[in-house]
Amino acid sequence: MGEEMSIQWFPGHMAKARRMVTDNARLVDAVCEVVDARVPRSSRNPEIGSMTGSKPRLIVLNRVDQADPAATRLWSESFRREGCAVLETDSMHGTGTKGFVPAIRNLLRDKIAASAARGQAGRTLRVMVLGIPNVGKSSFINRVAGRRAAEASDRPGVTRGKQWISLGNGVEMLDTPGLLWPKFEDKTVGENLAFTGAVRDEILDAETLGARLMERLADMYPQNLTARFSIEEPQNRTGFELLELAARRRGFIVSGGELDLERMSRVLLDEFRGGKLGRMTIDRI
Repeated sequence: MGEEMSIQWFPGHMAKARRMVTDNARLVDAVCEVVDARVPRSSRNPEIGSMTGSKPRLIVLNRVDQADPAATRLWSESFRREGCAVLETDSMHGTGTKGFVPAIRNLLRDKIAASAARGQAGRTLRVMVLGIPNVGKSSFINRVAGRRAAEASDRPGVTRGKQWISLGNGVEMLDTPGLLWPKFEDKTVGENLAFTGAVRDEILDAETLGARLMERLADMYPQNLTARFSIEEPQNRTGFELLELAARRRGFIVSGGELDLERMSRVLLDEFRGGKLGRMTIDRI
């Protein structure tokens, strides 16, 4: 993965987005950071703090329906210890999204009380919604807004500009582009974001990525690989051996009897991203 991850994956629009976030942080009362519950650490942009300062923070653990419930509880507790509010959601089905406004009002309760004391009761609360590409940020916003307010896609980099969205209840959301950071210092973070689709597939070698995902899942969730691909004791095999066994099980064979590992890798990634391999969290505390 080392060489592949050095390819240009930080396009110009992200540098522009960073400036936009920094410039608009002064306009909001709080920051809502949407992260992928399967990779809660890897999907947090480490630059958000420097861009938004000490604004109160709500972390939305999205896609909890695809994450390991026990791991989600541990991550929620960890983020609360950091001083952040936490909301667990499945924006695809709407689970937990109705808790957004109450969570924001609770997070800003001191500010709301101070405004009321100055005779400014009912002042609109403004929240900046941030997240790296492909964590379900736009789907989350649409669920909270109750309408198609943001363009949603399973491709990274769809949201390019800022957009104010009124929720009609004294809260406004500022949607922002999916924002990565210039360099992954930790190779595992880069892999995790590639597994979940936050980095475009075109810049990575599919077979290498598929083999690495197989290795990680064999180590952390061997029972899921056994159930999905009928591979016994997957933890005792290499990633490429697992890819070969899975390709054979699926009948992915090209002319001459050669196994189509690239196809198997892409199917593996699609099934992981779609939750078809079971509920997994590959970032551990």
